[in-house]
Amino acid sequence: MSKPKAPRRVADNEALAVGTTIRGSAQKLNLVAGLIRGKKAEDALNILTFSKRAMAQDAKKVLASAIANAENNHNLDVDSLVVAEASVGKSVTMKRFHTRGRGKSTRILKPFSRLRIVVREVEEA
Repeated sequence: MSKPKAPRRVADNEALAVGTTIRGSAQKLNLVAGLIRGKKAEDALNILTFSKRAMAQDAKKVLASAIANAENNHNLDVDSLVVAEASVGKSVTMKRFHTRGRGKSTRILKPFSRLRIVVREVEEA
């Protein structure tokens, strides 16, 4: 006997993708995620493609993964997808040190972030 199947974390008309280790602070990634919240998936991809922020490239990969999950795993219509949720959180932080004068050192923190994107299929009215 095997374990029972895990329940879906999102609704039947939604698909999800998570980027777990995106290099950069959560505050900077949240600025990029704010650009695409509530937008159509196609428009959100265009916004991220032409954004000047460096974090936009990683966010674009996660959004493309969410769209692919919707199409291939959940049989949703790609043309009617909307970014329902784009939430950002902290992940691990690498600790490094920088040597300073007179035998001292300073801590350098290199943070990683998590990005969770949920796309929802909406009915065209």
